[in-house]
Amino acid sequence: MTTSYFTSPEGRRLAFRHNPASTGKLTFVWMCGFKSDISGTKVLRLEDWANRTGHGFLAFDYSGHGESDGAFEDGTVSQWRADALAAIDSQTDGPLVIVGSSMGGWMALLAALARPDRVKGLVLIAPAPDFTEKLMWPEFSAEAQAEIMEQGFTLRPSDYDEPYTITRALIEDGRQWQILDKPIGFDGPVRILQGMQDSDVPWTHAARLVDALTTSNLAITLIKDGDHRLSREQDIARLLATCDEMAATLA
Repeated sequence: MTTSYFTSPEGRRLAFRHNPASTGKLTFVWMCGFKSDISGTKVLRLEDWANRTGHGFLAFDYSGHGESDGAFEDGTVSQWRADALAAIDSQTDGPLVIVGSSMGGWMALLAALARPDRVKGLVLIAPAPDFTEKLMWPEFSAEAQAEIMEQGFTLRPSDYDEPYTITRALIEDGRQWQILDKPIGFDGPVRILQGMQDSDVPWTHAARLVDALTTSNLAITLIKDGDHRLSREQDIARLLATCDEMAATLA
């Protein structure tokens, strides 16, 4: 599928790819991680799987990510959540399964809470709810924390790209969207895939999410030698099998 664009209610021009579901099928919505985009291996393989099985598919780039307009440094959790809801509301119909990777797991959970009538199931890969406050902020040195508060940003080294600009606005805005400190009211099926060698989102963070979710239809798969990306062939095969199982569960 080719990339198209739509303008969100907030006036942001966002890139997306979409294919409608066959009759009686689900739409699987991919939500990217922090500074990731819809050109990644996992999203392309999931897109191919959806096309082969007749399920609908939607993937989009948040503002400041990939081919969408905007600067990454201007982004906040509020903004990216609004982008996610705009993509769902304007580009899909019917029941949804959201597949969220890393920060996309947070976005998936926020979308499920905002659209409980639409979101029927969740597949979460190394989910990182509350990561700005519970994972990122405590890891910053006192000097980096002071930079954020006094000059408005700091540069955080990355294993994947150039350093990330982390802003005071991102940290402070993220605090209002924290969800792990109380029950997360979602009763649909949830499947979590988590690498135990993940240096960005420790597997104990996923365990905390398991405790917070109210659904009883939840399974977590811990991959002992898995890293954060879970992009090896066996990891992708596990993801697609999980989506197959989710589709069968919701049939």
